[in-house]
Amino acid sequence: MRLERRSQASAAAMLLAPVGAVLFTLAISALLVLWAGAPVGRTFAAMFAGGFGSVFAWSETLTRAVPLILTGLAATVAFKARLFNIGAEGQLYGGALAAVAVGSLFGESGWWSSSWLVFVSMLIAAALAGAALLLGPVLLKVRLGVDEVVTTLLMNFIVLLAVSALLDGPMKDPSALGWPQSVALPAELELARPIEGTRLHSGLFMATGLAGALWLIFKHSVLGFDIRATGANARAAAFAGVPALRTAVLVALLSGALAGLAGAIEVAGRAGYVTLDMSPGFGYTGIVIAMLAGLHPLGVLAASVFVAGVLVGADSMSRAVGVPTYIADVIVATSLIAVLVATLLTQYRLQPRLRTGTST
Repeated sequence: MRLERRSQASAAAMLLAPVGAVLFTLAISALLVLWAGAPVGRTFAAMFAGGFGSVFAWSETLTRAVPLILTGLAATVAFKARLFNIGAEGQLYGGALAAVAVGSLFGESGWWSSSWLVFVSMLIAAALAGAALLLGPVLLKVRLGVDEVVTTLLMNFIVLLAVSALLDGPMKDPSALGWPQSVALPAELELARPIEGTRLHSGLFMATGLAGALWLIFKHSVLGFDIRATGANARAAAFAGVPALRTAVLVALLSGALAGLAGAIEVAGRAGYVTLDMSPGFGYTGIVIAMLAGLHPLGVLAASVFVAGVLVGADSMSRAVGVPTYIADVIVATSLIAVLVATLLTQYRLQPRLRTGTST
């Protein structure tokens, strides 16, 4: 069999592709649930109720979705330009550290006693830290041809080791009883809670606004056109006058800044301080979300809520029916593979490979 490109993808195929991907994911998940000896209907019902069945469940899902939205947007920006940023995890931690470093200075002088000024400075510092961590690998790629997948991936380990050293050294909270964590942010710098008694914070509105702004950039700006053109065909884009170096640098700054902001908002909205286990892989999950969303900024919102709901609901499911929570990771991974295959089949069709023989 061989793949043959379709002349045009039909509207029906584009509509049925995600539906088929969801049904395939549910079928695979149901088989795993049966293998674990649990009832399928009750298991899925418990997962849905845990992620979306109440106000509290929705608040937990949306709280988990906030950093996923931002790391998903970071991956979307980079992947649109065919720049494979695998370092959002390290950029998130870099942004979190920068935010705490700036926020800890709150109240030390007269002009630094304004919570709004300090909070904005925190966000700027976090964005600059994330951008700086991606700018180096991008320049290495553009100037020297170094594979950015390798450099950004390795930067994650470098950043995490640096965070460990700082949390055990100059940034360690002396009142943490020996536990490696940074000093806590002052209460004045924490994000507001729109629903009392929940962990949901106003970072959700910031992340949603950034998704809308990124959609406008892609659709209605010169930078958005340059990013899309570079991603479609870098050589053709350069021949048409798209500045390759400038576009790559701007993509690096924007993608890294979004991942850095994820760290700052996670600290100010939920954690309050930096620890080594602050992120359970938000940066890597953001790659999955970007692919599930088809590299569409608004699609990232829906994909983030879906993934967050599955991850949050898996805890309730595990307590209710005894199925391991790892099934949530299987569902997310299977849905990604299914969406990629379904999207491929909307653009290509399978054709039998003709065999040619020789006659004697």
